[in-house]
Amino acid sequence: MIEVKDIHKSFGDAHILKGITTTFEKGKTSLVIGQSGSGKTVFLKCLLGLFSPEKGEILYDDKPYSNLTDDEKRNLRAEIGMVFQGSALFDSMTILENVMFPLRMFTKQSKSEMEERADFVLKRVNLENAHHKMPSEASGGMQKRVAIARAIVNKPKYLFCDEPNSGLDPKTSIVIDNLIQEITDEYNITTVINSHDMNSVMEIGEKIVFLKDGLKAWEGSNKTIFKTDNEVVTDFVYSSELFKKVRQMYLEEKG
Repeated sequence: MIEVKDIHKSFGDAHILKGITTTFEKGKTSLVIGQSGSGKTVFLKCLLGLFSPEKGEILYDDKPYSNLTDDEKRNLRAEIGMVFQGSALFDSMTILENVMFPLRMFTKQSKSEMEERADFVLKRVNLENAHHKMPSEASGGMQKRVAIARAIVNKPKYLFCDEPNSGLDPKTSIVIDNLIQEITDEYNITTVINSHDMNSVMEIGEKIVFLKDGLKAWEGSNKTIFKTDNEVVTDFVYSSELFKKVRQMYLEEKG
């Protein structure tokens, strides 16, 4: 579990995060949503330890990050998996070598042990025959699955994803969403996803945190988001005609 307690983050005169408090539970896919400039990226970087809040606290399984020693922070980093928006694969490495990279950084496993583990997670994301391909030879959807395999190869407790469906077609996006949720359930990971994809919100949003101008404007789940009367949320969610129709259907059924 990750607990966030009243965190604030500023850059010069710009107050980006203005007192956010929430929790992210093990075994659940939690989505952080909001318009561009809402603070989502800064919030994620605070969770990752890349930015230090000026006020407030972030706790990993009851341990305040600010109290950790350098060695403890390194150990925590080894327990974190990250899926970057653009996949961030190394162009000069094969897919197998990309997936093995965290094992080289954080473990003392032999080459054969690393290859065995990388092979296992590549099979888990349905990429049995892609080991020796280069990233440039893989489709966008394949690259995202490689990024997920790399993120889970070291058996993380925490998984962070930054816009994992960016640039993907709707069908492939659903595949990636389902894969992330399956892995979260299977390994009981605390998963936090930055997203603007409402399909992801509805498919896998077991918890949703909506940010607006650096504040937590709403939180709930994909089961409750249609029920909220929070105008900030409804304006964002129903900005598309499709979701306006879904909302109307819900209200008609309720009435």
